[in-house]
Amino acid sequence: MTLILKQLLFISVLFLGISTSFAQFNFSNELGVIFGPVALQSDFGERRDFETNAGNTGIGIGFVHFMNFEYTRGYSQYSYFKDHFRVRSELSWNKTKLNHFGEWVDPSKTSANADKLRAHSGESNNLDIGMQLEYFPFSMREFSYEINTLAPFVSLGAHLTSYNPKVSTTYDDGNPTNLNNYFDPWHLNSNGSVKDTDFIKFQSGAVFSIVGSIGTRYKLTALSDLMLDLRLQYYFNDSIDGLDHKLASNQSNDYLIWLNFGYIFYFE
Repeated sequence: MTLILKQLLFISVLFLGISTSFAQFNFSNELGVIFGPVALQSDFGERRDFETNAGNTGIGIGFVHFMNFEYTRGYSQYSYFKDHFRVRSELSWNKTKLNHFGEWVDPSKTSANADKLRAHSGESNNLDIGMQLEYFPFSMREFSYEINTLAPFVSLGAHLTSYNPKVSTTYDDGNPTNLNNYFDPWHLNSNGSVKDTDFIKFQSGAVFSIVGSIGTRYKLTALSDLMLDLRLQYYFNDSIDGLDHKLASNQSNDYLIWLNFGYIFYFE
């Protein structure tokens, strides 16, 4: 069994255990599926460059579970927390193919370094499990009784991410472990001496991340909602994309922007 399958099995069992534990407290439960485009902001290209942001996009899918406190058995009295908060658990996966965009790989650039950037590509594969606390400024009890209404929300939480980047190059001999096939300023000083031999990251690993989002639910039926959610996920690691160069243009940790669409079903 490959490493990624072992990680998937472990995280799936953990996610199932968390959801089962929640059910023991007799909360009302909601289950859903989410999907949508993702944009990984990484060491590929320059930050805040439109071509990079538009080009390095991928897809994400996931399963979500919500603890609904509104109909908790034995707690019929009103409370602000029950009416305005949900606890969200999530198991999700995203994948993004990565290339270099912008002025340094423009066709007018004919240097060896420009060729090395154009030949270098990567892929991020991230498996996530985590929890978020969602806050709805308007009453969820009123929302549950009215079809075709909206319930905007904001959320904040933490995820554990299992990442498995891929790195490739078609330059010269095409060997991804040959550092001479990569952009010289990443590993050489101006005088040609070596400054870094650890900027390419083949290793899989796990890292924590902070997740914040803003979105809304749409009441489709009495027992189902549609959801639109824009997420920012900040990783405490700069190796999610398989590249960790030390140039001033990209010294921040990797982060992800995900616009997801979801379908949520209510059950007890």
